Amino acid sequence: MAMRIEDYALLGDGESAALVDRRGSIDWLCWPAFDADTCFAALLGGPRNGHWQIAPQDPWLSSTRRYAGETLILETMFESASGTLVLTDWMAWHAPRPVLVRRLRCERGSVKVVSKLAARFDYGRAIPWCTKVDERVRVLCGPRALWLDSTTVPNKIDKDAVRASFDMSAGEQRDFALTCCRSYEDAPPRPDIERLFADTNRFWVGWSARSKVEGEYAEPIRRSLIVLRALTSTTTGGIVAAPTSSLPELIGGTRNWDYRFCWLRDAGFTLLALLSGGYHTEAARWRDWLVRAIGGHPAQLQILYGVDGSRRADEWECAWLPGYEHSAPVRFGNAAVNQSQLDVYGEVLNALYMSRCAGLPPDADAWSLEQRLVDHLQDIWREPDDGIWEVRSGARQFTFSKVMAWVAVNRALRSAREFGMPAPIARWSALAAEIRHDVLTHAFDQQLQTFTQSYGSRRLDASCLLIPVVGFLPVDDPRVTGTVKAIERDLMDEGLLLRYREDGGDGGRTEGQRPFLPCSFWLAQVKHMQGRVAEAHGLFDRLIALRNDVGLLAEKYDNLRQRQVGNFPQAFSHVAVVNAGLCLQQDARPAQLPGQPVRHE
Repeated sequence: MAMRIEDYALLGDGESAALVDRRGSIDWLCWPAFDADTCFAALLGGPRNGHWQIAPQDPWLSSTRRYAGETLILETMFESASGTLVLTDWMAWHAPRPVLVRRLRCERGSVKVVSKLAARFDYGRAIPWCTKVDERVRVLCGPRALWLDSTTVPNKIDKDAVRASFDMSAGEQRDFALTCCRSYEDAPPRPDIERLFADTNRFWVGWSARSKVEGEYAEPIRRSLIVLRALTSTTTGGIVAAPTSSLPELIGGTRNWDYRFCWLRDAGFTLLALLSGGYHTEAARWRDWLVRAIGGHPAQLQILYGVDGSRRADEWECAWLPGYEHSAPVRFGNAAVNQSQLDVYGEVLNALYMSRCAGLPPDADAWSLEQRLVDHLQDIWREPDDGIWEVRSGARQFTFSKVMAWVAVNRALRSAREFGMPAPIARWSALAAEIRHDVLTHAFDQQLQTFTQSYGSRRLDASCLLIPVVGFLPVDDPRVTGTVKAIERDLMDEGLLLRYREDGGDGGRTEGQRPFLPCSFWLAQVKHMQGRVAEAHGLFDRLIALRNDVGLLAEKYDNLRQRQVGNFPQAFSHVAVVNAGLCLQQDARPAQLPGQPVRHE
């Protein structure tokens, strides 16, 4: 039986990530990079598609788990009638080669333990060649090899898996280490597990200690920042939207997308979260990734890139993987890379402006790039686009896209005025005024007294909650008040917000009708800005209660089934935890990214 999405915990080494369930089974790992081929893909199929389980052989009474302090070192405790077993999992930080370590300790009684490692390459279908090399096991397939080392454990090759069965008594410890390398390289040295544990623990403890976050919501905010670090490439500074692909927005549905890429739409909010959390180095590296990735002709700006800044993300369907709980098709790559989304201009220029406000080291090429982006935006801002939600039903004049086009010009103007950057102030001011007038004229429905999803539409959209957050209008403007009221009235699903209603508002559930968690965090933030402090805290408390037992969130929540859905853990959701949580810990006041007064050009 498939585990619920929230039954998984995250492991990471700064270049890739694994998901391990409550039963001690690692069901997802793309190695050695976030967007690499899988070696464990049971998450999107079953055990035959690759997994590694270590657990008591006999049925256990319970399993509980936690991260060791503010780290990404996972401890799972199995309680059985005969004894207590603790499984500690981590991915080594700063190791010469990627290493996944699993440590077993028997704390009470005696326990019979079984280990089954069944790697599968080529996205879950290629069975590797397993051989014994002295006391080690080599798992080989094409360009990659995995090397399994263990302490005093007799591993046996059984058909298409590596198995072990052994007894443990109180006080005993056993270690397993799986190393990833190229198949044509010499065998890697046996990992020094004690050193790997010390190095990994030291990194996470030191990194978490740098956080400046305190107060009522320190725990969820700090855990969310750890998740963001785990989803950040140590090599490039890019932050993936999620480490998974094709976890469904609706169980059994077809909206199954690959999120192992870096989205520009997340740029400003992510940068704000990192800066507010005290992580200026990581924010600077994310800023630098942005500049490198989008360098080139502004007409060729994409909405997403590979973690290394690569531009190709060709989408294809994996016919041999049946999908999570039979949610097909399974997709790798993402065709949204070819979409036009005007809001990304605002995200990029807002992020670069915030980096200046925070005093990040200047990037000599950034301002030249920004000037070219604004000049190009002047030529295209009137065009329809595919919007923040990446609809595949045709381009429209989306309100949020136009608002963020204004943000792009506004932030460029502020950079010019506040930091003395050379710019055509008069032309840009006229452009900002023109965009703003266009939005106020065409996006606000006088009859409904609300901003709508797109020009001429009567459909509501939760992205309009960000109008006061980005400073387009003050939070107490009657048009903002009407929009918030309408969204609360028509987009609420059992206390959580939908992005929009596909059925025109009659309340029926269609495939996309599951609350998108960041939207509810936006609402909590806006309520706080409106002075509705108790309501804001109540909503935020409910949202963080939806996290799983180790503090992780997917992108959506299924109220009908009472479970998380969508790719997991979702960076955008955890960014929203940080930004909304920090907002709620401040005095209620109108504020916007990056928290300074805005001139409404």
